[in-house]
Amino acid sequence: MTLEVRVIDSLSEISAEDWDACARWSPATGENPFVSHGFLRALEESKSVGRKTGWMPQYLLIQDEETRQALAASPLYVKSHSSGEYVFDHGWAEAYERAGGRYYPKLQIAVPFTPVPGPRLLVRPGPAENEIRTALIETLIATTQSSKLSSLHVTFCGEDEAKAMAKAGFLHRIGVQYHWQNNGYATFDDFLAALNSRKRKAIRKERAAIAEYGLTIRQLSGAEITKRHWDAFFAFYMDTGNRKWGHPYLTRSFFDLLGTRMADHVVLMMAEKDGMPVAGALNLRGSDALFGRNWGCLADYRFLHFELCYYQAIDYAIAHGLARVEAGAQGEHKIQRGYLPVETHSAHWIADRSFRNAVADFLARETRVLEHEIAELSEHGPFRQAEE
Repeated sequence: MTLEVRVIDSLSEISAEDWDACARWSPATGENPFVSHGFLRALEESKSVGRKTGWMPQYLLIQDEETRQALAASPLYVKSHSSGEYVFDHGWAEAYERAGGRYYPKLQIAVPFTPVPGPRLLVRPGPAENEIRTALIETLIATTQSSKLSSLHVTFCGEDEAKAMAKAGFLHRIGVQYHWQNNGYATFDDFLAALNSRKRKAIRKERAAIAEYGLTIRQLSGAEITKRHWDAFFAFYMDTGNRKWGHPYLTRSFFDLLGTRMADHVVLMMAEKDGMPVAGALNLRGSDALFGRNWGCLADYRFLHFELCYYQAIDYAIAHGLARVEAGAQGEHKIQRGYLPVETHSAHWIADRSFRNAVADFLARETRVLEHEIAELSEHGPFRQAEE
């Protein structure tokens, strides 16, 4: 087999079938919808990514030269900033530029604006997949070097991917998120019964407060989600985005494309008051997980964020037999609500040897702190001890 490397600036240049075979995604069995052709293409077509947003697509493909079949791919972008990544390297950029270097532009392999762990080195299953993944890693390094860019960052990748890249000279960085695990619960009350009494009472109190507001909460998916719901959710998203980031990333057309192309994988939690939507939380569903993404509210309802983003997600996961809920980035407050800390992984290739050594030293110290923090948080989690 002779391999050919291509760089394309639009997913319109590759079929969804070919890309999704590398991403190991199918509507019936796919685990991670965020690396699918449909999701990434929606970001591109809606102009949520592009040169003007500082996320310029340069998708990397490795093909069989004879058959033209895609054997490997990566969602690669040229970045002129570090926004929308959720793995923060602003300090690295400032330090490098103070030393006289030029950090931007850089290369980024990621799902834009999406802190969801998943595959980033997309390799079609087959007898040569290990060799092809090695070729993909080597190609990524060569691309960074030939482009004379400062660095390449692969964020929220799988642990096995991070370790494979570390063998090739990447720096391995860990982070922390909070995920809920379904331990065979039949009902939400079964989950509550596994918590210590103080946490159990606190959650019941929060859910009771929501009931007193007279809100109707609906879990919508597929054809149940109409233009009216997307209009309302976009207003929620813009309000949250303007307050938190100053500039929301996603355009209105992105949500229409998402609803058209991936409707059966969208789970929208909507809260209504007297028939009018007042808050919403957007999730995507994989084969065994529910992934929380965006939320917003145009009124002040205490605990509603917890209800829509955490408790409704748990309700849905239990009802549909999903193994876990991944509720997005940050938030130690999730622990008392049953979401426990898990490691996330990223890999970073830095061209300048001196700067790479400095970052490696920083990561060694950061890793020790994070591992201790994760152990401490896990030990003092919300679940009942054996003797209770």
